[in-house]
This record gives sequence, C-alpha cells and structure tokens, in this order.
Amino acid sequence: MLWKLFRRFSRHSRQKRAQLFRESFEIGPNTRILDLGGGTGGHIASILTGPAAVTVADISESDLAEAAGRGFATVRLDGDDERLPFADGAFDIVFCSSVIEHVTGPKEEMRWMTDDRRFREMAERHQSAFAAEIRRVGRGYFVQTPYRYFPVESHSWLPVFIVMLPRNLMVPTIRFTNRFWPKGTRPDFQLLTHRSMRRLFPDAEIAEERAAGFTKSIIAIRRPA
Repeated sequence: MLWKLFRRFSRHSRQKRAQLFRESFEIGPNTRILDLGGGTGGHIASILTGPAAVTVADISESDLAEAAGRGFATVRLDGDDERLPFADGAFDIVFCSSVIEHVTGPKEEMRWMTDDRRFREMAERHQSAFAAEIRRVGRGYFVQTPYRYFPVESHSWLPVFIVMLPRNLMVPTIRFTNRFWPKGTRPDFQLLTHRSMRRLFPDAEIAEERAAGFTKSIIAIRRPA
C-alpha cells in the first residue's frame, strides 16, 4: 500500500514537472535537447509532445541501448568525471532531473562514507563542477532536484530527520532500515536547498514543485537567450 501511494505521488509530480518544462521552452523539431542522466530516455519521451533533436547521456550502457531504441542519439558518460564531452553551447536545452544530488564524487568512495565534513566538501566541489558544465554546454537548462527539507526524503522514503543526521549516524541508520524498509537506498546523495541551487545556477530562475503545502523539489530554469 505504501509503495503504491508513493508511486502515484511520484507520477503526479512528474506530470506537473512536464507541464512546467513545456511552458518554459519553445520546442520544435530542430531544438537540441540534452537529457543528462536520462537513463532509457523514457522520462524525456513522456514530456515531449512533438519531435526534437534529443541526445540522452548516461553512465549505463543498457539504459542507453533502450534510449537508442526510442530513436534518440546517445552518449555514454564517465560516472566519476563531471566533464561533459560536448562543445560550448552545443544544446539549446539541458534537461536534468533528479541527478545533480547524486553527483558527489566517486561512487564506491562516497556511498558509505561516514566522515561528514569530507563528504560535504567533496560533494560541493563535484556538484559545482557539474553545474558549471551544464551552464557551459546548454544555452538554456531545466535542472530539477529533490528539496532537502521535504518531510519525506525521496531516496529512502524515511522521515526528513535522516538528512539532518551527520554521516556517522546517517549511514548506519540507512544500512539498518535497508533490511526491512520498502525503499532501500545507498546514501551517495547530497540534497540541495534554494540557497545552494542559486549558488550553482546564479543565472537561473529557481522554481518550486509543491505537494501537500510543502516544497517537494526545486528547479533551476534558464531560457535560451
């Protein structure tokens, strides 16, 4: 029952996000869109109502094979390197949904790191580099990320207190809840706030997705000049 409720909640949020994306940009057959961290391309395919020149970039070969099957161009990324293999201004729009919070550094090192200060410093450095690359390759962009202080943490479905714990308490707590909780996770993420999004994307408008009166996610939007 809990699983179905959250799935329905997530679908509704994605539908609202898709509407905001379509309202924010003029998209035609020649609009160059980079779906950054787009996996199988299913999300961007569900958003677009007409043809566009879409490139899906991801670290998963199997997901990219499925994206190619949808007719999208694909590029495989190095998961531990924020640099993007594209020229400056190569895309009209960079679409990036629920990705930047995971860009914290080498996965094997970051997932279970318990040193809170080291984790935050590394995460901020990698997220800053990733945001700079988005701004470099995209004339416009739409970058969404779950809000840090939504009452339910989106990766674990645990109460928001989990993100307020230092890493030396968060990591063992998540290891424990992963044994029985319906939504397991590996805590490689650093969730963002309005302040951190403005720092990463100073030339963007910061929009909100709200649910039940709370900010659920935040979105940095820049329209092509």
